[in-house]
Amino acid sequence: MSLHAEQSFSLPRLGGKSAVVLFIVVLIAFVVESQLTQYVQSTLHFRQPFFLFYVVHSTFALIFPLHLLFLVFTTPVSLEPLLAGLSLAIKIHYAPGDQQHLTTLRSPFPHVRFLKLVALLTLGYNCPSLIWFISVSLSSLSDITAIWNTNAFFTYIITVRIFKLGWETRKLFSVLVATVGVMAVVYGDAKMPAGTTDHRHRRRPEAALTPTAVVRNASESTKPTAPLVGDLLSILASVWYGWYQVLYKRHVALPSDPEFASAPGSVYVPLPDSESFAVADGRSEHAAAAAAAADDDLAYPPPFGLHPNLLTSGIGLMTFFAFWILLPILHYSGYERFRLPDSPIAILSIAGIAISGLVFNAGAMVLLGIWGPIVVSVGNLLTIVLILLSDVTIGQGVDVITPWNLAGSCGIMAAFGILVYDMIRQRTS
Repeated sequence: MSLHAEQSFSLPRLGGKSAVVLFIVVLIAFVVESQLTQYVQSTLHFRQPFFLFYVVHSTFALIFPLHLLFLVFTTPVSLEPLLAGLSLAIKIHYAPGDQQHLTTLRSPFPHVRFLKLVALLTLGYNCPSLIWFISVSLSSLSDITAIWNTNAFFTYIITVRIFKLGWETRKLFSVLVATVGVMAVVYGDAKMPAGTTDHRHRRRPEAALTPTAVVRNASESTKPTAPLVGDLLSILASVWYGWYQVLYKRHVALPSDPEFASAPGSVYVPLPDSESFAVADGRSEHAAAAAAAADDDLAYPPPFGLHPNLLTSGIGLMTFFAFWILLPILHYSGYERFRLPDSPIAILSIAGIAISGLVFNAGAMVLLGIWGPIVVSVGNLLTIVLILLSDVTIGQGVDVITPWNLAGSCGIMAAFGILVYDMIRQRTS
């Protein structure tokens, strides 16, 4: 039996239910991760930011097998067709454009290129967080956080240049509004009159704005030692992450991903390789898939999110086997003395951080391939609004609200709304 996507799976469309539900789940997962991290580091006094970073990012390895199990138990498709369809998609993905129609399940799998890609993704995803981790010991946390969250602005600039798009006033305005909203949230409270808010018991507004919720609060009480160097490192991390998002969409997302071909300029371009620099397009990719699916038992295109979750699991494995070396280095240098959690509640809380971090980061990778880097980078800033709401409902109540964080949150929501409207308008026009 040949399993075609239109018969077995309903791939999400831009603004479709699957993508929207996933986006909501991603935002909620970040709030849970952030709140638990705040609890572990502030209440339980387990301040091991790199250890938490390592645990969370290593946990990414679980998402692909969990996704496979979910599909096997909730769909009529067995494991073999799922893996066969995914394998075919990856083979076609890496095949030169003039050879895609010749690609079949019996074609050799590009093991070396795939491992190189996973290694590059691991560096691209982890290094900005590690650079941020270094920068917080050199400059003020507010400055570092504000600079980091300009990645939405850098993402738009890089997207325009990489995809050779024209400058769109609506998108540029939205990104600028979101960036100004972040600045208002981060810096606004510093301008409040003394005594307006009890800062000793208030949650830092930048807690939700860091590259990963577990790499923060590491040096809140540390006096900046080299603010210029720290700020420059934060700029590097922000630009790096912007590049990562754009290049992921450009080179890594499958041409069969929903809406890939509908966005102007979003033609897949293979990563440079000594064998070929050919450019693949959606037509040749689908032609190859049709030819292969006619004779083979497989689920093609892969179900929603399966390919990005495979890459996310690869990042988790690479992190687990490569980044552990930093634990003894940080320990013996005195920067972060290694210690394990010493209570059941701490262990359970860290497990909650890992699970919610897994959901957030895996979901963000899926959305990056569907919605693109601009919408995802601005959409991620909505976590600021949710963190504020969670502080109001389960934290310090309405006292946590100030004119600045309220105005900044409204600006971020407005910016995201404009971008979503722009996407829908382009799709229906």
